[in-house]
Formats: sequence, C-alpha cells, structure tokens
Amino acid sequence: MTSTPPNDLAHTLSKVPAVTLGFWAIKILATTLGETGGDSVTMTWLGETTEEATGYGYLIGTAIFGVLLVVLVLLQIRARKFNAWLYWATIVASTTAGTTLADMATRSLGIGYPGGSLLLLACVLVSLFAWYKALGTVDVNTVSGRREETYYWITITFSQTLGTALGDWIADSSLSYSGSALIFGAALIVVAALYAATKISRVLLFWSAFILTRPLGATVGDFLDKPRESGGLELSRPLASVVLLIVIVGLIFLLSQRPGGHSGSEKAA
Repeated sequence: MTSTPPNDLAHTLSKVPAVTLGFWAIKILATTLGETGGDSVTMTWLGETTEEATGYGYLIGTAIFGVLLVVLVLLQIRARKFNAWLYWATIVASTTAGTTLADMATRSLGIGYPGGSLLLLACVLVSLFAWYKALGTVDVNTVSGRREETYYWITITFSQTLGTALGDWIADSSLSYSGSALIFGAALIVVAALYAATKISRVLLFWSAFILTRPLGATVGDFLDKPRESGGLELSRPLASVVLLIVIVGLIFLLSQRPGGHSGSEKAA
C-alpha cells in the first residue's frame, strides 16, 4: 500500500476552486448579484428607499443574510471535498450579507462612506494579519483545513463588505455608477497586467483583485437598478437578480470547476 504524496493529499482536501479566468468571471457576477439581491431585500421589499424608512431594514436584511452565510460557511467547512455549488452559494451569501452590512454601517450607524470604508479596510487588514500570524501565510493555495477555511471566509466576508462601501463611496462622487465601474475595471486590468508582466507577489495580487471585484460588482449592480436621474438604468432589482443568478448557474455548469492546487506555490493565486 503506497502512501499519498503530501501535495496530492492537499489537493484532495482542497475545497476552494482553482483561480482561473472562469473563477473571476463568476466572482464578478456573484458580487453584482450580491448588490442587486441585497438591495432587493432592504430597499425594494423592506422600503429603505422610501420616506417611511426607519433604518431597521438594513439591520433585518443583514440578520437574514448573516444567518444564511453562517449556515453555508459551516456546511462548507464541514464538507469533505470541493463542491462548486456549495462554494459559490457561500460566495453569493457573503457578498449579499456584505451589501446589507455595509449599508447598515455607512447609513444606519451614521459614519458615512469614508468612515465605513476605513473601518472595513481595518477589519480586512486585521483578519489577514491574524491569519498570517496563526498560519504563516495568507496564500489561498494553502486553504485545505478547517482553520485555514475559517480565516478564509472571515477575510472574504470583510472584503465583500469593504467593496460595497468603497464602491458606493466612489459612485457617490461625480464619477457616477458607470464611471466608477470603469475605474474599478481599469484597476483590475492593471492588476492583471502586473500578474502577467512582473514577479510581484501572487498572493498580494490575488487579494488586490479579489477586493477590487467587489466594488466593481457593486457599482455595476447599482448602475443596473438605480434611477435614471441618478445615472442608473432603473431596471427591476429582483428581475436583475434573477437574470444574474441564471447566468451564474449556467457558467458553473459550462466552465470547469475543480479544486485549486495546494502545493504551496503562489502560481495559482
């Protein structure tokens, strides 16, 4: 009986997908769905954009999506192998919870977009620092155990929330939603160029891209459903959410979904 090589064993235990172009395509769509889906609950159904708004809609929405996120993260951590449907459901839950949580922080708590963005940036940095201190790396290629997954999902949730606040902050300026989407899209292109042309840490570039996809999705989502006078297309939030969900499901079916390689190298990130 031969033993399993360490690298193969880590690959078998991996429950995080390989970081490919398909991964980024689904991630951007998932962040956009998180924006339209979160706004559908808090703004459309709970009335946070009406004159009778109390601010409790953001709290209720955060509680709903927060509970869903915790349940899915626990299922993801307890799972014995990579499951694309479970992974992406958890990502969508994290980005939707991030939308409602960011709105609650910036609006209900009264600290505004700058205060909310700085607070959430601090949360992301503290999470990454704690992860690094505990395990010696924040490379997603090492996420193959429960401790790594716990840090991974905490960091992801904070980054999704930060992205929402940052996207709303930039879009609230004179750039508008479409202009802000172009800014964040250009920033992602710069990160991709640095990946292709330099030897800058792949871990740093991964987390930079991961965080940037969230404000990109947030501004694209707002562009789709915000009123025309605010620079949006004024599409139905629930309808936009359903269409995005259908596209995501289709891509998961069509694109290869395999667990990432956990050899300890930085190449996949």
